[in-house]
Amino acid sequence: MIPEALPITIPTEVFDLPVHEIRRGYRSDVYFWRAKRTLEASHRSNTATVQVFQKGESVVCGIEEALAILMLGIGHYRNSTLAFELFDRYIQQKRRIRSLYRADPEQLREALDEQKRIETALDDEWVNELGQISVSSLRDGDTIAPWETVLLIEGPLSEFIHLETLYLGVLARRTRISTNVARVAHAANTKPVFFFPARFDHWAVQGGDGYAASIGGAASVSTDAQGEWWGMKGAGTIPHSLIAACDGSTVEATRSFAETFPDTSLVALVDFDNDCVKTSLEVAHAMGDRLWGVRLDTSESMVDVSLKDADDLTDKAGVNPTLVRNVRQALDDAGFGRVRIVVSGGFDVDKIASFESEQVPTDAYGVGSAFMKGSFDFTADVVKLDGAPMSKTGRHFRSNERLVPRALMTN
Repeated sequence: MIPEALPITIPTEVFDLPVHEIRRGYRSDVYFWRAKRTLEASHRSNTATVQVFQKGESVVCGIEEALAILMLGIGHYRNSTLAFELFDRYIQQKRRIRSLYRADPEQLREALDEQKRIETALDDEWVNELGQISVSSLRDGDTIAPWETVLLIEGPLSEFIHLETLYLGVLARRTRISTNVARVAHAANTKPVFFFPARFDHWAVQGGDGYAASIGGAASVSTDAQGEWWGMKGAGTIPHSLIAACDGSTVEATRSFAETFPDTSLVALVDFDNDCVKTSLEVAHAMGDRLWGVRLDTSESMVDVSLKDADDLTDKAGVNPTLVRNVRQALDDAGFGRVRIVVSGGFDVDKIASFESEQVPTDAYGVGSAFMKGSFDFTADVVKLDGAPMSKTGRHFRSNERLVPRALMTN
């Protein structure tokens, strides 16, 4: 029995894809776009089977976004000469609109209207060929083995060859985030992991990265944009800059924050004076039951005041087990056992695993740049042509019973 095709689970509009640029190959490696043109010019309409895989174990993500690219980008232009002229005008108009953001409103309105007319004309020239293509895939969040096929596309190669750059890039980016988050979450042993990498990358990637973080198991994200694909709002504590603006008073900054955001869980950043024990107690006494937790973010080049009299300062820089235990003990002794401890600053899988193995009394982990590391490249290969084996030497068709048929047809 053939399983029913699963529709795309996220509306294509969520991804905010540049449809006309995708169709024209503007964001694809040039050789793929030229290959499409060559296939069209030579009238080669052979049915190709393309399989997509990755060479390492990971938590796959980006499947739904890749399917959206296929949905919007499979096909060809009726009159390619006219379409190329229209597209050149489209790009020129985009640039013109950017230059008019401070211009007379009437000029801007006219420019936007013209862009809309060009987009409509491009849509009229586009022939959607989704009916000729069949796709099956794994799902976002599936753990994959090395070389396992995650996506299988079958149909006339000329209708989708220009999309390879895009869907491979999406899978690589999203899988890097989801896998790294999943590994950190596993090391954290069910404790919440907060997703804090926004400052380490371009702002435009936040929506997709936040979605991938949710797939990997992050408890929260730090910007609203990171949560827009899956209905989450950004969460966070108090920055050092707010404390500085309050004359260096962590208590005053925390109190002001609490008054401004009375419904937000209150977590005080307590390393501004490099004395986490003293500052934690001051904030706990000042805020009482309003305080949810304290966050330790001591620089890896600093040794906290509470540790400077230790006989051995080895491994005492930054946020370390001894510092966390000192803060926990001080809070408990003062009757603040319910105040949680969040740690951040240089945490990755190994450091978190070490903290957990030593049973360091942390309640949550904030992690940033560690989520951006590693290589998670995907590859797409033609492995069949008209049903017969056809591939580069060393590659061959790999069946995968876990693949689910996907429905790409739109209403």
